[in-house]
Amino acid sequence: MTQTALVSILCSDRTGLIAAVAGRLHDLGINLGDTTFAVLGGGAEFTSVCELPQGVSVQTVEQDLRSLPELEGGKVTVSPFVLPDVHGPSAQITHRIEIAGRDMPGLVARLAEAFNEFGANIVQLNSERIPGTGGARYVTRIAAWIPQAKTDACLATVANTAAQMNLTCTVASG
Repeated sequence: MTQTALVSILCSDRTGLIAAVAGRLHDLGINLGDTTFAVLGGGAEFTSVCELPQGVSVQTVEQDLRSLPELEGGKVTVSPFVLPDVHGPSAQITHRIEIAGRDMPGLVARLAEAFNEFGANIVQLNSERIPGTGGARYVTRIAAWIPQAKTDACLATVANTAAQMNLTCTVASG
């Protein structure tokens, strides 16, 4: 019988990091499900819902990953995943939105409130500060599920929120 586990890694960003982690998990016979990776400042975050084969424990996976030189000094946690390992309909991406401009405190909070107002679900969110000659540029990318009946109003509210903050907003379907 298989066990579902959450693998969570926070470490310094390095070339070859994903190759090392994914390769080791594959060597253990682990099947990756929903997986995310992001560079966060000088660090990196890898998270995956994994299917462990019979006979491979969460402790074994955690110890094995900690032995990787690429993860030296990082935090590795492997724990049983007790939530459903398959997401529901509101985790399907219907729209991709990009908001860009100068850094604005409260931007993510205001955008999240706008989505929440229409019962939309933010499936993925990525924000980054990009240094430039005229100051930092802030780019927020959101992948969201928006109820079909509320799509136009939700997207208009998000665009208006961005415009009020002197930011650009671009939208693409799914």
